[in-house]
Amino acid sequence: MRRHEFQPGRLIAGLVLMAAGVLYLLGAAGEADPPWFFVLMMAAGGLAFAAVVGLVTYAVRRDRRERISESSER
Repeated sequence: MRRHEFQPGRLIAGLVLMAAGVLYLLGAAGEADPPWFFVLMMAAGGLAFAAVVGLVTYAVRRDRRERISESSER
C-alpha cells in the first residue's frame, strides 16, 4: 500500500463515531443506558471538532507548501 499523508480530522471523526456506535450497542444489549441526546451531542460535537482540526491541518499544510515554493523560486 502506498503511503498517504496523515489526516487527523478523519481520525478524530472515526474514533468519535466508533465510540457513539459502541455506546449504542451497549444500550441495545442492556449493558448501559446512555441518554439518546448524549450520544447525539457527542457525535455532533465530535464531528464539529474533527472539522476544525481538518481545517487547521489544511491551513498549516498550505502555508508550509507556499513557504517551500517561495524559497525554491529564489
